[in-house]
Amino acid sequence: MNESPMHVLVVDDDVRVALINAAYVAKVPGFRVAAHVHSAAEAMEFLNSHPVDLILLDHYLPDENGLDLVRRLRQHGHRTDVIMVTAARDLATVQAAMRLGALQYLVKPFTFAGLRARLEAYGALRHALEAGGEAEQAEVDRLFGALAAAESPNDLPKGHSPTTAELVRQVLRTAAGQPLSTQQIADRAGISRQTAQRYLKLLDRSGRVTLALRYGETGRPEHRYAWRPQDPGPA
Repeated sequence: MNESPMHVLVVDDDVRVALINAAYVAKVPGFRVAAHVHSAAEAMEFLNSHPVDLILLDHYLPDENGLDLVRRLRQHGHRTDVIMVTAARDLATVQAAMRLGALQYLVKPFTFAGLRARLEAYGALRHALEAGGEAEQAEVDRLFGALAAAESPNDLPKGHSPTTAELVRQVLRTAAGQPLSTQQIADRAGISRQTAQRYLKLLDRSGRVTLALRYGETGRPEHRYAWRPQDPGPA
């Protein structure tokens, strides 16, 4: 028996980007685009008459920001799941999205693979929850970790944590292109310098960071890392 697809509302002020995101969603098995709208008012009007499973939500909307829209949805009793898809990179916005219950936060620009990984993780989480029953601690940990592990379609090497990898990536992204030393990245991520170095080597090998040398007063070179955006994709 075929399972019913999960319906997704795409909300983005840029019509072109909304169409691209909707096309991405339509390519992922098990998901169907319910509609794409371009303002908070349009989103609220649609949701009042067309319940959906998931909202792909931009933060920068012409009439209201995405987080305020989520607050209003919750006040009106809408329990729809939300994945933020936005160019907003400041940590205050990221933290507010987490507190409002956003399941994921995808920073533009991104690739189809990046969105697909998150949708597939979300789908697996929904199916597990809908099965009902009780969960042991191991199952609870797996469910909570499912979305966190969806950052990359490529498996991390053995002994590497998806959560730590995401911390390092987020520090680099929020630096807005400013090159950071290994120690600066470690301090901002709250991890040791050695741990940061391990994950930076992975990112360097995969082409996700640019690496430059800066010579200090002692003449010894210091490695500096900056996030390398992926293909232009949705802006």
